[in-house]
Amino acid sequence: MKLGIMVNEGPFTHQASDTAYQFAKAAIEKGHQVMRVFFYYDGVNNANKLSEPQSDDRNLVKLWGELAKEHGVDLVVCVAASLRRGIKDDILADGFRISGLGQLIEVGLAADRTITFGD
Repeated sequence: MKLGIMVNEGPFTHQASDTAYQFAKAAIEKGHQVMRVFFYYDGVNNANKLSEPQSDDRNLVKLWGELAKEHGVDLVVCVAASLRRGIKDDILADGFRISGLGQLIEVGLAADRTITFGD
């Protein structure tokens, strides 16, 4: 099954990002294709390479990047939401790219299912 995922919450304020990551990882392990993860609203904070979680905390920015590298998952960060939060190309973590809402529409049309995590 081809899947699209939208993440609307940041990595440190809500469970949604953790759940989305675990869902994507499990789906890939079961043989499904995660075509794209679109980060919107505060979800764009998942792409901020300047975040430094404590050593005993999970590092979702790094985990998302590894998922993209290992499995070819397209991690797209909404340009408008990013700019509102000061996230530009120079602080974008590895594996992420900035683009517009058209990328969300595209995956919504191409995927068998699109799942949203967060409010």
